[in-house]
Amino acid sequence: MPDALEDADVETSSAAYARRFEGPVGRYFLERQTQATLDLLAASPKARVLDVGGGHAQLTGPLVDQGYDVTVYGSPRSSPDRLTPWTRVGRVRFETGDLLKAPFPDRAFDAVLAYRLLPHANRWRELVHELCRLSARVVMVDYPTTRSVNAISGAFFGLTRGVEGDTRPFRVFTEGEMAGVFAEAGFRATGRRPQFFFPMALHRALGAAGPVRLLEGTAAATGLTRVFGSPVILRLERAA
Repeated sequence: MPDALEDADVETSSAAYARRFEGPVGRYFLERQTQATLDLLAASPKARVLDVGGGHAQLTGPLVDQGYDVTVYGSPRSSPDRLTPWTRVGRVRFETGDLLKAPFPDRAFDAVLAYRLLPHANRWRELVHELCRLSARVVMVDYPTTRSVNAISGAFFGLTRGVEGDTRPFRVFTEGEMAGVFAEAGFRATGRRPQFFFPMALHRALGAAGPVRLLEGTAAATGLTRVFGSPVILRLERAA
């Protein structure tokens, strides 16, 4: 019996998922993600970027505005609707296929990104190897780490669902297993940006960006976010 198609991006490309990032707190989440991403990509200006599972379009506008050549790749059932403002005018390409067997040659892109994807992928190790196959230089992913309150996410899943409504179980990664699987594929970490010290569900419950900024600003200033923050955005480069 063949393995099921990896389609962890179907939900994240939906309108319902996009609504989780509406409002002042949602916009703050995306602001932090965007800034960290652009900072980590700054050494690769004008790069050819493949955004795997990027139908959520969270990175599309910022990448295009910074002059990157962007292709978004999704599974066959993922929706391209949120990409329409860019695909309609030819500023972004959208293609579909098996996330584990993309129809592109080895090292076809300068940078390959995969956000909101690894924690929900059943065959995440295979997905990591495919991301690395496609990249000539850089891979960037985000993931929840056990070095944070996400380590006990299972115990608080019911509470999180009560706040967020449509959240789903997700895998939490150790720093060692993340580094190990990328090392197998010939990549090493060269940049790391933990995003939040406090749980995102707590921030959504607060519902106002002012208190959230204050909490996270304090955590960052005291070094807590650097050590215990999650999710982590990780930049990896092909080893010499």
